[in-house]
Amino acid sequence: MHIRKISATFPPSLGELLARVIAIANQKGGVGKTTTAVNLGASLAASEKRTLIIDCDPQANATSALGFPKDPARRTLYQTLILAEPIERVMIDAQVDGLDLIPSDKNLVGAAVELVSMDQREFRLKAALEPIRGKYEFVLIDCPPSLDLLTLNALAASDAVLVPIQCEYLALEGVSELLDTLMRLRRTINPSLAIEGILLTMYDDRTSLSKQVAADLRSFFGSQVFETIIPRNVRLAEAPSHGVPVIFYDIRSKGAESYLDLAKEIIANVQKRLGQGPERPDSRPGDAASAATAGSGRGGSSSGSGPGAP
Repeated sequence: MHIRKISATFPPSLGELLARVIAIANQKGGVGKTTTAVNLGASLAASEKRTLIIDCDPQANATSALGFPKDPARRTLYQTLILAEPIERVMIDAQVDGLDLIPSDKNLVGAAVELVSMDQREFRLKAALEPIRGKYEFVLIDCPPSLDLLTLNALAASDAVLVPIQCEYLALEGVSELLDTLMRLRRTINPSLAIEGILLTMYDDRTSLSKQVAADLRSFFGSQVFETIIPRNVRLAEAPSHGVPVIFYDIRSKGAESYLDLAKEIIANVQKRLGQGPERPDSRPGDAASAATAGSGRGGSSSGSGPGAP
């Protein structure tokens, strides 16, 4: 049964373009990758931007968070990556108007091993996506918390990376390591890979810790950090157990409002890239990694300007 579409005021259509493919990645676990993939995807769909979520994590948390329990008979991303099943045959309706899903299951653990001996092993997802990119405005890829061949496939297929960062003291070290990795990948598998943005998650405005970490990250990365901040929110944590995005669980919650705001911000940034307004600097991984490497430190305050445009 379809969940009804939510009315919201969003920027106008992005036009007839190939989908912007965004990998949601961080080598650190527990930072909100799946929460962001599911709720950002639903918020983009609520804005009437046709969206596809690809669950690239063998834990299949994005699949279950959208209301799909384990089903051995269901085709998943494994069939596409390993058995060359057309991605249209794997795709399922995510029960939200304008939102589709490529599901995952535990077989993807084996895929990471089986891909090793295959030709074009890092580019199989990219090739699979090509026939359907014209059908969507956004494709979001929920990556596993590791830099294996599944994550490499996601990054090779993507236009940009969205990096969720938990507001804790080790966040700056973690993001600098990730961006350094992305810089190396840009030299090898995807020269055009950009940073969509750094997203502050699990923010608690009652603590000085969250405020200090947010200030440090903004000091380092400047405009690469999204204006939208995702708070710690009970409704946001409860929604996956009900198999629905938070905007359908409690539209009035702070978590729902934040992801709707993030969707607006991402849409506006895409429009700016299309020349419809002043553009936020679309920095490359190398720029951010250089800034982070120059000043990263465990638990201390940071200073310096954000990276500029390439």
